[in-house]
Amino acid sequence: MTFTPAPPRRTTYREVLSDQRFRLLFATRTVTITADALRILTLSVLIFATTGSPLMGALTFGIGFLPQLAGSMLLGSLADRVRPRRLIAAGYLLEFAAATAMALAHLPVVFILLLVAVVAFLTPVFQGASNRLVAETLTGDAYVLGRSLSSMSSSAAQLLGLAGGGIAVTFLGSRHALLLSAGAYLVASLAVRLRLPDLPAPDKKESGSLVRHSWAGNRALFADRRVRKLLLAQWLPSAFAASAESLVVPFAGRRGFPDGTAGLLLACLPVGMLVGNLVVGRFVRPATRERLVAVLVAVLGLPLLCFAFGPPWPLCALLLLVTGTGFAYSLGLQRSFLDALPEGSRGQAFGLLTSGMMTVQGVGPAVFGAAAEVVSVGAAISCAGIASLCMAGYLARESRGARPVPAETAGTG
Repeated sequence: MTFTPAPPRRTTYREVLSDQRFRLLFATRTVTITADALRILTLSVLIFATTGSPLMGALTFGIGFLPQLAGSMLLGSLADRVRPRRLIAAGYLLEFAAATAMALAHLPVVFILLLVAVVAFLTPVFQGASNRLVAETLTGDAYVLGRSLSSMSSSAAQLLGLAGGGIAVTFLGSRHALLLSAGAYLVASLAVRLRLPDLPAPDKKESGSLVRHSWAGNRALFADRRVRKLLLAQWLPSAFAASAESLVVPFAGRRGFPDGTAGLLLACLPVGMLVGNLVVGRFVRPATRERLVAVLVAVLGLPLLCFAFGPPWPLCALLLLVTGTGFAYSLGLQRSFLDALPEGSRGQAFGLLTSGMMTVQGVGPAVFGAAAEVVSVGAAISCAGIASLCMAGYLARESRGARPVPAETAGTG
């Protein structure tokens, strides 16, 4: 795998946040991620209370995965063909309308799930446009730190949304809590519409079927060996970690841990992500970040091996915290991924990256959950760790094979 030589100067978070356009996109995305977590939790409670079916409650969490991949495959090129302000604001407005309808219209459960799936189908389009705009706004190491900030805020926003969702459902009820999430989407849409400059769409002269161009664009991205490897390098390790995370609740149950322990253990991963992204993003030099990719993927998987031995819950918490820090591996791939993309297809590529990530994080838990039916839950978690270590070995081998440095530049790092 080719890693682009890093720029010598290290950017700071303060410099990244001083850019007004990035600050707006960063803030609105953080608000909507909080709203997403609040909406998902609230809907799950509402649907379970309506149907009494654990399956229907679980479907509420999973229904937003696969439609994103379909949307990226069929409509992804739209992110590079429409003015970004119009597209991003419309996407948040769509989420506002959907959340409002689910709160006020007393829709049948099937219609609620269908509405969630429709929104998920369109999500890669406006998220791809937003990510493309970030890539055009920030360059070099500033882009990597921008992605680091986005990752940290995403973890914090999910925690806030889940915690706030529990409080809102308790004191306001499910439907009023849904209206809170709808209000957050509306604020984000208005902020983008009023504060983001009306930038032109990329100068693309394509005509004809949107679906045909989207499909052709995805084929071209997958045909590029470098892009394909960088997509898989970002998808697979996080999918293995998500698979292990999905087994924490049954692991805690089988081990007889005290009540509430599962929630504490689940919180350790995002806390570790925050710590890892902060340390690697702020204090590690760009060239070193890129050399540490394989090491950090190993950090992601190595602690999971210990679950096969049934450790006590305080040790489990520490292991998951360390695992979470390994997610910082993605920072070492960001600049190489951006440099590998055709400039006219960046929006589509970012939509594909996000939708693919969501899909493998949905499929991975099903695969390792099935494994847990055959072996112990702890052993299945360890298998996810072994898969991460195999990926770390592959990335290390690719990095060594792709980094032969000419003699005249050797040692410049």
